[in-house]
Amino acid sequence: MSTGLRWRVGSIAALILVFTFLTVANFIPKEARIGSSLWPDDGLRLGLDLQGGIHWVVGVKIADAVTHELQYVRDSLRENSPSKDIATERMSIEAGALTIEVSRLEDVSRFKGAADDTGVLELSAENGAVLSYHLTEDWKQEIRERTMSQVLEVLRRRIDDPERGIPDSVVTRQGDDRVLVQIPGGQIDRGRARQLLKSTGFLEFKIVIDRADDETRLLAKHPDGIDEDEQEVITELDPETHQVVAAYLVSQTAAITGDYLADARVGYDQQQRSLVNFRFNTEGGRIFGELTAENIGNQLAIILDENVYSAPVIRSRIGSRGQITGRFSPQEAADLSVVLRAGALSVPVVIEEERTVGPALGQDSIDSGIQASLVGLLFVLAFSMGYYRLSGGYASFTLLANLVMLVGIMSLFEATLTLPGIAGLVLTVGMAVDANVIIFERIREELRAGKTPRAAIGTGFSKATWTVLDANITTLITALILFEFGTGPIKGFAVTLSIGIVTSVFSALVIARMLFQIYPGGRTVQQLSI
Repeated sequence: MSTGLRWRVGSIAALILVFTFLTVANFIPKEARIGSSLWPDDGLRLGLDLQGGIHWVVGVKIADAVTHELQYVRDSLRENSPSKDIATERMSIEAGALTIEVSRLEDVSRFKGAADDTGVLELSAENGAVLSYHLTEDWKQEIRERTMSQVLEVLRRRIDDPERGIPDSVVTRQGDDRVLVQIPGGQIDRGRARQLLKSTGFLEFKIVIDRADDETRLLAKHPDGIDEDEQEVITELDPETHQVVAAYLVSQTAAITGDYLADARVGYDQQQRSLVNFRFNTEGGRIFGELTAENIGNQLAIILDENVYSAPVIRSRIGSRGQITGRFSPQEAADLSVVLRAGALSVPVVIEEERTVGPALGQDSIDSGIQASLVGLLFVLAFSMGYYRLSGGYASFTLLANLVMLVGIMSLFEATLTLPGIAGLVLTVGMAVDANVIIFERIREELRAGKTPRAAIGTGFSKATWTVLDANITTLITALILFEFGTGPIKGFAVTLSIGIVTSVFSALVIARMLFQIYPGGRTVQQLSI
């Protein structure tokens, strides 16, 4: 055996041993492992259909997005020329329509022109100086697609957060206004998952105008009433009793929002109480610095989803970093940091369907998949060794090495195995021998031509290489397309199939050829059963 061949044999043997170790680790419980520091912390994970978990269909309130867009258009009409110098009695939004009452009848045509210039409004009714508009169908569809994209991105970032999120979850679009969420296993408490999912996460910072112990006492301090067009009353609730502990009078418009947040992390104060440290981006830091510098001595209400978390007094100018303190547990602080880091939902969502998938169904699927894989593997091995003899033995070894590498690679990258993934595993067992069959038939042709075994093997591998690559590359392209455009279960099948194709080609063209180089056999032209 040459030095180069020895190095190749040693390298491939070491590679197979490593993947064998990673594969075996999946079947040994952590508490039964000896020398636990040598074992991988994680490995192959099981999807929702195999280990059970939570299945949610989440509805997205697209109507709220339409209302938000109408509010934006209404504000633009108020501010922008030429409509800003046209007096209006009222501009209200009801049932998905914007109703405007122009003060003077002669200004109606001018206002209609300003509304048409927006490019998104369509006149639905006109009664004298009262105009009713709704959004065009094209713009409604644009809002729907934009809203669904934003909701999907925010939910994915919340649930798949690398620090406090839920790994191996599926978040994908379903239909026009729904999102499918699947959380495998018992990785999270159902109540916490609901809160993480449904929290809008809209963060606002507002200067406190006045404060009292509750809303009644606050309003009593203003007998003439408050300016409801410019001001509002918000409350702070006790997280355990949900009772009002303080009421604040603030401006309706936020001085700065969570849109400027760059990061949010859990922290602790000197008494080891949980808090959330946040950091603004450059522009947000500038705005926050100016806001705090102008309001030293005033309270700053930190509001999330219309609830006050804290209202500290501004002692000095604050730059881009700050803290959110409140009466919440470490877990609540962690969840709040996830929500803030992932961003705010543009519209509320509601859980429309909820199912719990039991692990018993998953175990039945695992048992059936293992049984199918073993039966298929045994039939393939028996056929290969019975028909191709020595070469069939080599094919059997490469097939086993292929399976070990496939499971080992998936374990290395902590991939999620689903029921369609098991189907891809079974399919790989059947496909893996195809490349060997092509190579063996090429070698037979060369033996019939009178070549020696070594020459026939070399020529057979050379001529079969491109055929094997062509057949597998086309299948790999299909698997990549399935991964790109498929949903969760289809992605699981595509991942297993893609890795299986790569390991199959490596096994057939590298491992099998190495085995033939070690011992090509004693075939002659009369002994064509290789």
